[in-house]
Amino acid sequence: MRPSTAPTLRQQRLGAELRKLREQAGLSSTSAAALLGLNQARVSSIESGRYAVSAERVRAFARGYDCADEPLVEALCAMTGGRTRGWWDEYREYLPAALADLAELEHHAVALRVSLVIHIPALLQTADHARALFREVAPPLLPYEMEHRLSHRIKRQGVLYGEAPVPYTALIHEAALRMGFGGPEVSRAQLQHLIDMGERDNITVQVTPFGSGFAGTGQSVDYISGSVPQLDTVQLDTHHGCEFLDARAQLAKYASVLDRIQEAALSPAASRDFIHRLVQEI
Repeated sequence: MRPSTAPTLRQQRLGAELRKLREQAGLSSTSAAALLGLNQARVSSIESGRYAVSAERVRAFARGYDCADEPLVEALCAMTGGRTRGWWDEYREYLPAALADLAELEHHAVALRVSLVIHIPALLQTADHARALFREVAPPLLPYEMEHRLSHRIKRQGVLYGEAPVPYTALIHEAALRMGFGGPEVSRAQLQHLIDMGERDNITVQVTPFGSGFAGTGQSVDYISGSVPQLDTVQLDTHHGCEFLDARAQLAKYASVLDRIQEAALSPAASRDFIHRLVQEI
């Protein structure tokens, strides 16, 4: 396999998981290289995601590391080989790499759960609402940059449709519903879109109203479930862009935070009625 000069987040994650298996086996990279018939530099390149690895090689690593977790091994094998280009790769030249990586993670996810306080979840935004948000970006986006971001966001929403739409749970604070980005017409259409999307079998929309209590710091959290729990990822929105977390303790922490937020939220039916009342107020 050829080395990759700019590995994607998914490729880096595969390498990181292979490194974890090696460390759990108590092997240094030098010892692992000798065991597997490779040189130490090749093992390091694979673990950093800079060198593509085949499914056969992953299985050989797993045998050498005495890993008996077959579901994990098969999930890692599915991440190997020549990477098939997805629609998100078209945007790597125009947008921050993290946005393309996020779209790829969502594409391979088996479930998504998000919590937001100030904004409507990206996958549930109308085009007009998203455009209004992008007008607030600092420094201001150029017209072509705005169009790239808008089309990327709309294409990301494709995971909610099709023959096998991903299960999606959106925990939205009342503050986000009342922000009013884009003016009354845009806001009304956005809230109605939330109601409509919440009717889909794979989508759950729950509102956390003022006064109900709230867990966490109010930070936007996106929990992306992989094909096995070890491949879950948390994505946080920050002022400097996306931050991705995958350490076991971090995953457990944010899963617990989301559980507490969901417990404090209204039921899906009560949330639908709540949003409907807001539509009537606009």
